Amino acid sequence: MKNMFIATIKHVMAAAAAAAMTFAAVAAAPAHAAAPKEIRLDYAYYSPLSLIIRKHQWLEDEFGKEGVQIKWVLSLGSNRALEYLNSGSSDFGSTSGISALVSRANGYPVKTVYIFNTQEASALLVPKDSPVKNIADLKGKKVAATKGTDPFFFLLRTLHASGLRKNDVEVVHLQHPDGRIALEQGRVHAWAGLDPHMAASELEAGSRVLYRNPAFSSYGFLNTTDDFIARYPEHLKRVLKVYERARRWAIANPEDTARIVADESKLSVPVIRQQLTRADFSKPVPEKFHLDSLYATVPILLDEEIVKKGTDLRKFIGELVDDRFAKAVVQAGNQ
Repeated sequence: MKNMFIATIKHVMAAAAAAAMTFAAVAAAPAHAAAPKEIRLDYAYYSPLSLIIRKHQWLEDEFGKEGVQIKWVLSLGSNRALEYLNSGSSDFGSTSGISALVSRANGYPVKTVYIFNTQEASALLVPKDSPVKNIADLKGKKVAATKGTDPFFFLLRTLHASGLRKNDVEVVHLQHPDGRIALEQGRVHAWAGLDPHMAASELEAGSRVLYRNPAFSSYGFLNTTDDFIARYPEHLKRVLKVYERARRWAIANPEDTARIVADESKLSVPVIRQQLTRADFSKPVPEKFHLDSLYATVPILLDEEIVKKGTDLRKFIGELVDDRFAKAVVQAGNQ
């Protein structure tokens, strides 16, 4: 335990040093760097703030007079969001924290700058008439999940907590909407769901929650890249300022938020109300407990070989998050 504590302290100190170097690099950049021609962002049904911003065209209002174009791309899951971000198709991607960590560990310059939702992201669902009563009953059965997303990692953590491993079930890799359909059609025995599709399956098909554990969530991380931070720090602050506007608006207008998400996702308002009962927009700045959710996954990611053997995931957790911009924007909004 003593050695583990010392190692953790070393990682924290190394992360602080890395953050200081990044800040110095940003500070050394030209004070009046050229503005980007366009800012590309994803929007997702699991990120109500992105839908609110897009609906009200607040980013277009923020940057339009300067000739900066705003481009939106739909992300159906963290895996797609990271594909767009890592390929250069977007500058901002909405993902789970654990998905961002795995991407960073795999060599991509992902950087978390904001928390768009500290939600209970996932649960394991079974059909309403399923004979499955507990996680042990899933051994040898088909479970749908979207690889590389929070529900996928939720499934791994749930299996490990019950003494099982990934190979003890047959994981059927489907995007979130397709996983719901497969569950309701009886093509899989369980599904690691994601809202709002999870809420829809509960209310519209009577799907039963087999297992839930909010502590197994890794929350909603808004990510950009090392390059965008270094080149456009002021534009980054302004993007987060708009996210802050949307966050405060969502808290003040829950019913209007439900209608916006319902319109975009083509789901009913009652379904989105159910989704929003699991949302938490109160913690936009990355905090210790957000990172603790990632530290808890380290043994599983290594054991299941989600990352290369010997990968120093604690180091990458330290590198992943840059909270300076969120802190500044939230503080300014509180004044």
